[in-house]
Amino acid sequence: MTEPFIAVPSYYVPSAAAAVAPQLLPAVPADVERSDAVRAEALGPLARYAADPLVTDLFVNGESGLWADVGTGLERESDWRCSEAEARQLAVRLIALGGRHLDEASPCVDVRLAEGIRVHAVLPPASSSGTLISVRLPRRERLSLADLSAAGLLGREPAASAVLERLRLAVADRENLLVTGAAGTGKTTLLAALLGEAPPGERIVVIEDVAELRVAHPHVVGLEARQANLEGAGRIGLEALVREALRMRPDRLVLGECRGAEVRDLLTALNTGHDGGAGTLHANSLEDVAARLEALGALAGMSAEAVARQTVSAIGLVLHLERYGARRLLTRMGRFELDDRDRLVVVPA
Repeated sequence: MTEPFIAVPSYYVPSAAAAVAPQLLPAVPADVERSDAVRAEALGPLARYAADPLVTDLFVNGESGLWADVGTGLERESDWRCSEAEARQLAVRLIALGGRHLDEASPCVDVRLAEGIRVHAVLPPASSSGTLISVRLPRRERLSLADLSAAGLLGREPAASAVLERLRLAVADRENLLVTGAAGTGKTTLLAALLGEAPPGERIVVIEDVAELRVAHPHVVGLEARQANLEGAGRIGLEALVREALRMRPDRLVLGECRGAEVRDLLTALNTGHDGGAGTLHANSLEDVAARLEALGALAGMSAEAVARQTVSAIGLVLHLERYGARRLLTRMGRFELDDRDRLVVVPA
């Protein structure tokens, strides 16, 4: 079998233009050079596709091809060639770099590599389409709220300036924030920018299923969930990490994504004096947020009424993002209230 891993990624090979007129090339920041080197070492043949700063996701679909998301949707990479055997070898190698094992006994595995790169792999027969590899690439730069506003995420001027000041005021006033939206709308990016506005003397404790948040703040510590081993032992869930985080004297408690029973512990924490917290929630619209929280609360044994009352007193502002092609946009802001049946609703802020 031909070894599919390249020793030197092709994007490191100097182009003819660079050889003739290297003085015309812009200087590359040291942190970007390091990021490229790390990605090259970790991702092997995928590294040259990950080198594009616009790429956020890579998907290997067995021997059917490679797809990349460059911010405008998925595009097929026509020059990618990989047999099913090579795709499997690549998947096993990537998962091993994350400290886990991928085989028939554990055919679905998710790991984090250097610099927050996430890799998920699925082997047949769990996959009916050959070996599947999904790679999520974090942004290299840490964007501030001002950067996001300049990029259009907060809308057009003069409204964008007013929204920017409202968000800064929310952080300064230690409002508990919930960032919502569908997949790929920029929830994590906005949350990181919001946390970057916190005073430097505050301690931020971040809890995530897989570490993704990259916050430009001098005092951020992270806790990451752990899956069970082959014997079914060693699991550390988000709900346990929320309780551990409360013992670490956080000034701001952050849950990367609410996705299960841990919502009960988070709401309890935010209702007991832990102001300034934040988190994200997957929801397709602002109207869906209340139902999503009720569903997650049910997983923790909470009634809809209990979820409603806890949420209204715990979370001060909801920020909903949507994606239109290549553009991510903060479309609506809302706050939680109780309706006449004591059920949770979101009203415009």
